[in-house]
Amino acid sequence: MAQVKVRQTGSPIRRKSDQRATLVGLGLNRVGRVSTLEDNPSVRGMIAKVNHLVEVVTE
Repeated sequence: MAQVKVRQTGSPIRRKSDQRATLVGLGLNRVGRVSTLEDNPSVRGMIAKVNHLVEVVTE
């Protein structure tokens, strides 16, 4: 299956708890950390929810 790499660019400080939990679900918890995940609709939805805190490194 296709893979997608996501890098955390923003801090979860002063963010809502559901956004923090989404970052943890993506395997991110520190600015600059990169996580490789399966490219499926649920992961894409999580990325869309915190798109102001992450960037997609590779499609």
